[in-house]
Amino acid sequence: EMSFKKNYETVLSNIEKAKEKSPYHQDVTLVAVTKTYEADIINAAIDQEITHIGENRVQEIQKKYPEVKNTGKVDWHLIGSLQTNKVKYIIDKVSLIHSLDRYDLAKEINKRALSIDKVQDCLIQVKISDEESKRGLAMEDCSHLIKSCLEDFSNIRIRGLMGMAPYFDDSEETRQYFSKLKELFDEI
Repeated sequence: EMSFKKNYETVLSNIEKAKEKSPYHQDVTLVAVTKTYEADIINAAIDQEITHIGENRVQEIQKKYPEVKNTGKVDWHLIGSLQTNKVKYIIDKVSLIHSLDRYDLAKEINKRALSIDKVQDCLIQVKISDEESKRGLAMEDCSHLIKSCLEDFSNIRIRGLMGMAPYFDDSEETRQYFSKLKELFDEI
């Protein structure tokens, strides 16, 4: 518990330092990714003020959701790719889907959200690098998908863009990828 608390405080401190350097001065939401962690560890994190839980697989959300403290203060995020046939399993559980990358997925999210009278927050996942392992919508197709979502789907709210940069030993090398994403965001 003490090591978690110390790590958590270090992360919060690093976030504050990064915000001070940033010219944007925006709020930052810390999402604790719980991949490989069981519900008891997640519950301990919630006891330490973690309020946003991120999972990259639908099956993990389904498994952990009933076992995690439902304090009313915890928001679940699906951070991994999402197949249209799995939307029905998470639509009532997640606050934010980070991986909307195609029209047919938007159509299914809208349909499922409409069925439970929910407006589902989503991020458009953009492919910002040439790595084969990274998924997402081509940068030049983002405006079209966002426009289609705004016109066609009343139960989806686009909250922003999400992109995955390649891994580098020097994290400064990732800056160029996120700069491209920020330019796209500003353009849209």
